[in-house]
Amino acid sequence: MFYLRDPLWNTIPVDPVARSLIDTPAFQRLRNVRQLGLAYLVYPGATHTRFEHALGAYHLARRALALLDEGGALDDALRAESGIVRAAALLHDIGHYPFSHALEEIGALHHEEVARPLVTGGEIARLLTDAYGHGAPARVIALIRGESDGALQGLISGSLDLDKIEYLRRDAFMCGVGYGEIDPERLLNTLTILVDPETGRRRLGIVEKGLAALESLLFAKYQMYRNVYWHHAARSATAMYKRLVSDALDAGSLDAGSLAGFTDEALLARLERDHPSPLLYGLRTRRLHKRSFECPAAQLSGDECEWIAEDRVLVARVQQALEREMGLAPGDLLLDYPAKTQMLGLDMPVLRRDGTVVRLRAGGLRGAIDLPKLSEELYRSARWLRVFTANRTKIPPEPLLKLLRKPAAEVRGMLDRGSRMIAE
Repeated sequence: MFYLRDPLWNTIPVDPVARSLIDTPAFQRLRNVRQLGLAYLVYPGATHTRFEHALGAYHLARRALALLDEGGALDDALRAESGIVRAAALLHDIGHYPFSHALEEIGALHHEEVARPLVTGGEIARLLTDAYGHGAPARVIALIRGESDGALQGLISGSLDLDKIEYLRRDAFMCGVGYGEIDPERLLNTLTILVDPETGRRRLGIVEKGLAALESLLFAKYQMYRNVYWHHAARSATAMYKRLVSDALDAGSLDAGSLAGFTDEALLARLERDHPSPLLYGLRTRRLHKRSFECPAAQLSGDECEWIAEDRVLVARVQQALEREMGLAPGDLLLDYPAKTQMLGLDMPVLRRDGTVVRLRAGGLRGAIDLPKLSEELYRSARWLRVFTANRTKIPPEPLLKLLRKPAAEVRGMLDRGSRMIAE
C-alpha cells in the first residue's frame, strides 16, 4: 500500500493494483485534462484535473466498500467483487476528451464508449486480468457504462454514485464556492444492500435516515449547474471551443478518432498549428463572446429548441446563415443550449424505519422526500438558451426566438430554400 495526499480527502491509500493502473500512460494523460473544461476562465481555481477526480472516486469506493462490509452488507461474492468496483471507480473517466464534456455536445462518442477499448485492451486489460482473473476488464467496463447487473453497480453509476459525490465536493472546493456542500460521510454511512421490491434483485440502497443527506446532494447538483457548470461566461467559452473544434473537423485539420488522445494543451497547440482562428485567440486571451440574446428554458415548452442541443449540423448551418444576414464574420455568432441532463434523478431502494423496503423514484416518499415537480422547475431555471456574439450585437429578440422555436424540419427547409432566417 502507498499513500497520496489530496487537498480534499487528505490521505488516499492506494493498493498495488490501483498503483499499476495509475502508472499507465492512458491514466497519466488525465493529469492534463481539466475537470471543468474552460470554467477556469470564470473561476481561476478550477484548474483541477480528471486525474485528481479519479483518485477521489477511487478513495470513496474504498471507503464505501469498507463501510458496507463493516455493516454486514457484503457477502463473500460481493466482497470478491470489491476489487472490480475499485478499479471501475478509478478508471471511470479514462476516456474523457480534452476540456471535459464539450466535445460530446458536437457529436463525439460518449467518453464511456471511448473508455471501452482502453479498459478491455492493452496494458490496462492485462493488469486487470492478472489481478482479478479472466473477464475482469469486461466487468469493469460494464460498471463504468452502467450495464452491470451486480448489486454494487450503484456505487459507480446511479442516483447516489461516488462520481457525483466526488465531483460536487471537489468542484465546489476548487472553485471557491459553497454551492456543493454535501455530507459525504453521512451518505456513505447510510448506504446498504437491499432487495429491490420490484425486481427481487439485490442492489445498492439507502436507509431512511440518509434521505436528508441525499436531498442535500441533489440540491448541491442544481446549485453547481446554475452557478458554475452553466455560468453564462463558461457557456460562452464552451460554445467558442465547440465551434472551433467543429470547424477544424469539417476542414480536415483534426481527425475525430484522435480527439480522445489529446490533452487540453496538446489540442490547443494542434489547433494553433493547423487551424488558427479568432476563436482560438479569444480563448487564449479570454476575449469571450458576449450575450446578445438569452431565454430561460422555463419560458419554452415541450421540445422547443432542443435541436440546438442535439443537431450539430443544423446548428452550424443556422449560425452561418445568421452571420451572413447580420454581416458578421464566421465564428462571430454562436447558438448555445446545454445538452439535456437529469438534474435530480432518483431511482433506488430505501429501507424504512419499520423494516420495509420501498422504491424511491422522482415521485418521492410520503413524508420523506418529494421532488418531482420541484426538480423539473429547478432544472428549467438553471438551463438557458443563449446567442453569443463576438461583439455585443443587437438582435431583434422576438423574431429570433420565433426562428429558434421552430421545429428542426422547418428550420432546415428555410435553409434549403435560401429564406431569410429573421424576418425584417
